[in-house]
Amino acid sequence: MPTQDSARTSRSAGVPTCADLPTVATVTTEHIEVERKFEADESLALPDLTGTGAVAAVDGPEEQALEATYYDTPDLRLLRSRVTLRRRTGGADAGWHVKLPGANGSRRELHQPPGRAARTAPRSVTGPVLGLLGTAAAEPVATIATRRVVHRLLDEQGRVLAELADDSVVGTALATDPGEPATVTSWRELEVELVDGDEALLEAVAERLVAAGARPSALPSKLGRVLDGRLPVPAPPAAEPEAAEDGGSGTKGTKGTKGKKRKKAAKGERLPARTAGEVVLGAVAGQLKALRDADLAVRTEQPEGVHDLRVACRRLRSILAAFRPVLDREHTDPLRTELQWVGAQLSGARDTEVALSHLRELVAAQPVELVLGPVAARLQQTEIKDHEAGARRVTRTLTDRRYLQLLDALDALLAQPPVTELAAEPASAPLADAVRRSGKRLRRLVEAAREAEGAERHHLLHEVRKATKRVRYTAEVAATGFGEPAAALVACTKEVQDRLGTAQDTVVTRDVAVRLGRAAYAAGENAWTYGRLHALEEARAAAAEDGFWTLEPGLRRAIRTVVRLA
Repeated sequence: MPTQDSARTSRSAGVPTCADLPTVATVTTEHIEVERKFEADESLALPDLTGTGAVAAVDGPEEQALEATYYDTPDLRLLRSRVTLRRRTGGADAGWHVKLPGANGSRRELHQPPGRAARTAPRSVTGPVLGLLGTAAAEPVATIATRRVVHRLLDEQGRVLAELADDSVVGTALATDPGEPATVTSWRELEVELVDGDEALLEAVAERLVAAGARPSALPSKLGRVLDGRLPVPAPPAAEPEAAEDGGSGTKGTKGTKGKKRKKAAKGERLPARTAGEVVLGAVAGQLKALRDADLAVRTEQPEGVHDLRVACRRLRSILAAFRPVLDREHTDPLRTELQWVGAQLSGARDTEVALSHLRELVAAQPVELVLGPVAARLQQTEIKDHEAGARRVTRTLTDRRYLQLLDALDALLAQPPVTELAAEPASAPLADAVRRSGKRLRRLVEAAREAEGAERHHLLHEVRKATKRVRYTAEVAATGFGEPAAALVACTKEVQDRLGTAQDTVVTRDVAVRLGRAAYAAGENAWTYGRLHALEEARAAAAEDGFWTLEPGLRRAIRTVVRLA
């Protein structure tokens, strides 16, 4: 919807980092779109909105003719993820538009000039949504012609608070097979988009329109209405693990159904019976969505995207490993290998970034007399160089055909699940058995670490941490059947994971301290402070390991509690 450029909160940026960059960079602008859509009969007369909230006057009307071609895959991967990609002519913002889901119902819109390409979306445009497309090409799926009449809602100073667009729409769903007819739909739609106004104004305008006879749109976009008949019927929502701090499922509950289920389980009441296949496939689907959300965050330069992507890969690997009796490992083991490759490709960038950030904070906290030489400057310069190198590696990974084929393969796994006979059985026994097996593996590693010393002990504790993660991710899936006991196990594993994670972080920070100390010495600088940083990290590792041994007995008890419920 057109808005005045001066009123937009926008930014200019280079083409999203993970696009295949063209020779000449195309400028992309971004803004957050907050709007409401309404359906209206042809006979509806627009109400006078003067006096609604801070609206002092209504400017216009201004008529526009808009023509848009929408692009997607034949199975509508973008639309199913609430993403639209279009090329539009007419209006103030003609060009390529990518609309992405935002927070609280808003939409993030990326815009590029139209260029010469029309039949095929250029790589600079599809770059942000490459993780949704996989190896498929985005091709025209629909056209929408709109006769738009725009009314601008102004305050007393003449600022544009919002725009009301009265649209007469003709949408054409293009034929999916040669010889099939296109499907044409027409309707009237009203859109109210905020410019410099606030949510209270949006709500007030919405109330006036509804009072005049408009109806809130049943579908979130024009394209969704045109292609509604082609979207698959959504399956009943599968219970998924609850959100946690590390970007996926965890222990923090929400009010309502989930909380009631946990209370029932705690009281010994039976939860609705679900099969093992339903639970496991629901967990896989939830983590594939998390992976794609993180992929999109990385490509559009959002914070924590790389971290969340690694977490989703780890969770998927753990689920596929823990539930091999439910999903045929002949199909899932190759996927685990590819997920491990993705995680390894992304790990260096993230781990070094965290280590350097921690070391900079540590140096800033030291007494001035103990920081000898340009330590802070060297850390900052190294952080910049490593960040650039890590970003290049992330870009190479997420544009690698191997990665895109992995996304296709995960989609295929859900479309045609390679389930075993066990998948049809009630979920409780397979879930408990998965927790038991992952707990047994963890117990073996803990005992080996208890007997080991020195570097071997540190290595085994790192393996204990990874095994703890598998127990945690398995317990999160089991929480759909075991409620509070599984949630308690998740909480315990998270605490253990945090302690051992701190110990492992110090391994990376100590390596960085040694590397920088050697570089400083070679440059003629005093390297004493780097040795101090190394010693402080050794002490941090020892404290974290001591904390783990304090928690370990409770971890064993939590695992036994869940296993006994089967």
